[in-house]
Amino acid sequence: MADKRHHVTLYSLNQDQEWEELGTGHISSTYVERLQGVSLLVQSDSHGSLILESKINSNTPYQKQQETLIVWSEAENHGMALSFQDTEGCRQIWEDICRVQGKDPSVEITQDLLEESEDEQLDDILETNTVLVLPNCELSKLEEISDLITSILLSPIHKERLALILENEAYIKNLLQLFRVCEDLGDIANLHYLHEIIKGILLLNKTGLFEILFSADCIMDVVGCLEYDPALAQPKRHREFLTQNARFKEIVPITDCELMQKIHQTYKVQYIYDILLPIPSVFEENLLSALTAFIFLNKVEIVSMLQEDNNFLPEVFAQLRDETIDDDKRRELLFFFKEFCAFSQTLHPPRKDELFKTLTELGVLPVLKVVMSMEDVQIRSAATDIFTYLVEYSPSMIREFIVEEAQQSEDGNLFINLVIEQMICDNDPELGGAVHLMGLLHVLLDPENMLTTSNKCERSEFLNFFYKHCIHIFIAPLFAATAERIHEEDNTAGSDQNNRNCLSALRFMRRMIDLKDELYNSYIIKGNLFEPVVSAFLANGTRYNMLNSAVIELFEYIRVENIKSLVAHIVENFYGTLESIEYVQTFKGLKIKYEEEKDRQSQIRKNLHSVTYSKIFHRSARVLEKKEERCLKENSEEREAVRPPLENDFQGHYDKFVETKKPKENEDRVDLPKTATSGGYKITSSHSAGMANGTSSLNGSSMVGLVNRPDEEKDKEEETSPRKRQHLNL
Repeated sequence: MADKRHHVTLYSLNQDQEWEELGTGHISSTYVERLQGVSLLVQSDSHGSLILESKINSNTPYQKQQETLIVWSEAENHGMALSFQDTEGCRQIWEDICRVQGKDPSVEITQDLLEESEDEQLDDILETNTVLVLPNCELSKLEEISDLITSILLSPIHKERLALILENEAYIKNLLQLFRVCEDLGDIANLHYLHEIIKGILLLNKTGLFEILFSADCIMDVVGCLEYDPALAQPKRHREFLTQNARFKEIVPITDCELMQKIHQTYKVQYIYDILLPIPSVFEENLLSALTAFIFLNKVEIVSMLQEDNNFLPEVFAQLRDETIDDDKRRELLFFFKEFCAFSQTLHPPRKDELFKTLTELGVLPVLKVVMSMEDVQIRSAATDIFTYLVEYSPSMIREFIVEEAQQSEDGNLFINLVIEQMICDNDPELGGAVHLMGLLHVLLDPENMLTTSNKCERSEFLNFFYKHCIHIFIAPLFAATAERIHEEDNTAGSDQNNRNCLSALRFMRRMIDLKDELYNSYIIKGNLFEPVVSAFLANGTRYNMLNSAVIELFEYIRVENIKSLVAHIVENFYGTLESIEYVQTFKGLKIKYEEEKDRQSQIRKNLHSVTYSKIFHRSARVLEKKEERCLKENSEEREAVRPPLENDFQGHYDKFVETKKPKENEDRVDLPKTATSGGYKITSSHSAGMANGTSSLNGSSMVGLVNRPDEEKDKEEETSPRKRQHLNL
């Protein structure tokens, strides 16, 4: 099995018959004990987990396409595809699949999807020994050819043989020449046969056949054959539509002939798939899987070729920024760029990242800001669709641009405010555009997709920006709709109306607190928003009404949920005012919560001080021991000499750090010395004899201090009992 892991991209065929990228990673074929067989494993590049664990079953059909693609269908008829970066990796994995299934690696498909009965297997054995011969490509043989191909579609073995014959000979081109002859003669019967023949060849679902059928010389004749459907009374004029109505508009000149041909081919193949071929049923969703893969890879190639052209995208943006171009030209540019962004969704993540980085550097967002403010509905709609692709790709990139724009803008005309205004002013009776823009704003304002790093908190930064620069525009319709009502209420006498206004504000505040979001809590504290709540509560007096109950419930919720920042703010600022209210225990409960948290924090600080003191003290003692040993070694010859000179010599070496104290003052305790003004530490020594003997007692007074302390505090400690517990003041 393959030991070397090759880089692949994993795709899945969705319900809309479109390939969705599931991720990129490295593939290996390994025996998995849990699955009791050799399996294909793909480990994700981004998070390291398995994004594919598929057992190679003996009855699962696998197909190799274009030397770098392997396609198969899972047991639940779910199409899967692996796109390899190199042909060698595809070849190795394909050999492993064929080895497990007992197939020759030279084949491009291992077997059919449906399991065969014993009788069917016997028929296949008989068919294997039958030589497949196509009739000569002549007008008189078209009916025979049509019947043969229709019958072969029911036989997997004959399908493979037929595909090989059609790929290796000029049979298809000869059929298309007969089509031109029949059309010139008006031979409708043979044209109907040719329709069935070409449709049958397409349903063989072979990439090699598609490359012949969709070549520049053949594709329009293929479309012509498919026009003559026997089920229709009159043929459809699809070629006329493709050549006259659907003309390619070259907005920016494309000099690469290969790229131009690829664009034309992709459009026509997509047209054939969408319009001319039958829609597969639920049970035939993989009927044209190779064709969808062909279109998909074409789109990837087109975007890659445009991306590699150093002049193309800059020219597009230069024209979009040009204020002198007319609306028709700008509209066509935006339509092209919208389709380009749609094609870019097929790119692998690294290439997609590179593309959108390029678009950002070229100024895609400033361009969108200009075109989204225009009156033309089609221009605004195309610009909104492009903006949607950008938001879906990276909301953080859009948020970063919006914040930077606000810092550089002098007139305050911000892009996000333009989006909000278009949402508010949508003229569509069904509000389709407004709903679309609302969804984009929801993505931009969603805290769940905002990044938080050690250097930046996107959530705090962007929401602060939004509330400062955008919220007034966002809620302007609400104010406009309620302004008249508020004016009427202001002219209405009575406290009941005031209470209703207070209750509305309380409900809003209660919802904010219910989020338990410290960002909102910090706004409440910073704005002192509890002050009007407490004032309204006190002004209400002893009346037992909804206002009284709502305020008490608000404070009770804060107490029960123990929202620490709000508990501390309320107790420190309003407890003196609320202390006298005793008919509920809410406010005393808040005080208890506050004291408990205060005691807990105090205990944490003490524990931290104890741990810090212990670590520093023992480390300092070890350093001092090493210094004493070095000093004693230098004076080893004088070890028996008089002790006072030894002490003077010690002080001479460490006069920056050492300070002599009287033994009486430090006999049985450890004192905290002063910190030297230079940032170093002073060491107190009271046992010179101990130093002379090369020892240092932890019960003595040799230590390292951390902080400066006032002389009064030191004197107070000197008067205290020498058995006083060691402590550390910070």
